[in-house]
Amino acid sequence: MSELNLQWLGVDLRLREPAGEAEGALILNHGRGADENDLFGVLDLIDPGRRLLGVTTGAPWYGIPPGGRHWYFVERVGFPHAETFHRSYAALGEGLDSLLTERGIPWSRTAIGGFSQGTVMSYAIGLGAGRPAPAAILANSGFIPEVEGWEADTDRDVRVHISHGAADPVISVDFARRDRERLLAAGLEPVYLETPTGHLLPPDALTGMRDGLVAAIPGVGNVTS
Repeated sequence: MSELNLQWLGVDLRLREPAGEAEGALILNHGRGADENDLFGVLDLIDPGRRLLGVTTGAPWYGIPPGGRHWYFVERVGFPHAETFHRSYAALGEGLDSLLTERGIPWSRTAIGGFSQGTVMSYAIGLGAGRPAPAAILANSGFIPEVEGWEADTDRDVRVHISHGAADPVISVDFARRDRERLLAAGLEPVYLETPTGHLLPPDALTGMRDGLVAAIPGVGNVTS
C-alpha cells in the first residue's frame, strides 16, 4: 500500500439546498475515480421538486490508480481493503451524522445511494451494525461489502432499490443477484432492476431511484407548483 503514495483528503460534502423547508435528505456517493460533482446533477433528476436537502459526497482517498477520488483500495471485487474502507466508513458516517443533526433531519427521512464504490459505501452506512437505519438505500452497480470488522444489520426497516447491468464487466451482476437473495431472506423485499447494460447509470436506473425515493419518503418526487 505504501508504494501507492495514498493521500488522505477527508470527506467533502456538496449541498443542494431544498426549495423550502427540507422534508428529508437525499445523499449520493460517487463511484471510483470521480468526485462530489459527478452525481450532483442527479439530485434534481430524482428529486425535481427539491423537497429534500441534497448531498453529494467526495471520497477521502487520492493517489490510487487510475486517479480521482476513491472510497477504498480494491484488492478483490467484493472485498474492500480493510484499512482504507474503515477510515472512509468512519469519516463518511461522522460527516453525514453531523450534517443531518445540524439540519434537524432524521435518518428515517433520509435516502442514501450512489454508484459502484458509492453503492458499497451506501450499503455500509445504511446497513452498518449500530448505525441508524435510513429510509432507503438506492444501490446501483455495487454490492454489500465483505470486510473484516464490518457487519451488516439486516434486521431493520429500510427500503432497498437495486439496479445493476447484466453486462457489467467491472462489478458482476452476480453480486446484485446475491444481495437480492440475502435481503429477501432477511425479509427486506428489495426492488430489483436488471438492465441489459454495462457499468453505468442508465435512464431506467434513474427512474427506479426516483420511484424508490417517493416510496420511502412519499411526495418528494413531485414537482412543486
